[in-house]
Amino acid sequence: MSGSYFLLAVLVFALALLFSMFRVLREYERAVVFLLGRFYRVKGPGLIIIVPVIQQMVRVDIRTVVMDVPTQDVISRDNVSVKVNAVVYYRVVDSQKAIINVENFHAATSQLAQTTLRSVLGQHELDDMLASRDALNQAIQDILDQQTENWGIKVSNVEIKHVDLNESMIRAIAKQAESERERRAKVIHALGEQEAAEKLAQAAHVLAGEPQALQLRYLQTLTEIAGENSNTVVFPLPIELLNYLRSKTPAPDS
Repeated sequence: MSGSYFLLAVLVFALALLFSMFRVLREYERAVVFLLGRFYRVKGPGLIIIVPVIQQMVRVDIRTVVMDVPTQDVISRDNVSVKVNAVVYYRVVDSQKAIINVENFHAATSQLAQTTLRSVLGQHELDDMLASRDALNQAIQDILDQQTENWGIKVSNVEIKHVDLNESMIRAIAKQAESERERRAKVIHALGEQEAAEKLAQAAHVLAGEPQALQLRYLQTLTEIAGENSNTVVFPLPIELLNYLRSKTPAPDS
């Protein structure tokens, strides 16, 4: 009787061992298989066979990971303290390297992203952080992609989400922007005055060469003044007009 129990136990153990040999991996999973502690091969997806005891496997997810980089305190090149956070998109492209070359590729990528973010932004001024984010994103991505290549990681995108300033710096930037707007307004006004003066000088030159044109302009001005709501109009009589009328008046007979 005891012998039958022993056989039954052996049979159950054998069946359990047999079923444990079969593993199913999803489309986005890969298995890094080790044979007696040494790397054997990468298997999957689908149904794979793992020999118990002598083979072990480590599952690797090859989908894109969205990693939120914690807020970092950064001092810009012009000595402005800001708080910056970002998001990094990466995925495993070589499962063997991701398991063998680094202990925890997720933690390693996160730490590398934090240090790279502080290093790259610290080399630029505050204006670059606010106005040139695309260039900074690309610079951070290139560095991360190069550093993680040996880990079997591909960094596909980096985005700086927020650049937080303290209240005093926000007021200083607003004051600077207002001063810049005032400066531009003064420059535009000065350019307008210069252009108007040039046009007036050109008009005066034309009128000086054509006395008839000067008289017509004078009469037009009188017409505009007469059209206003005024009972009395006092205007000077130009000497040029008197000379012109005197030259047109016939001399009296002696």
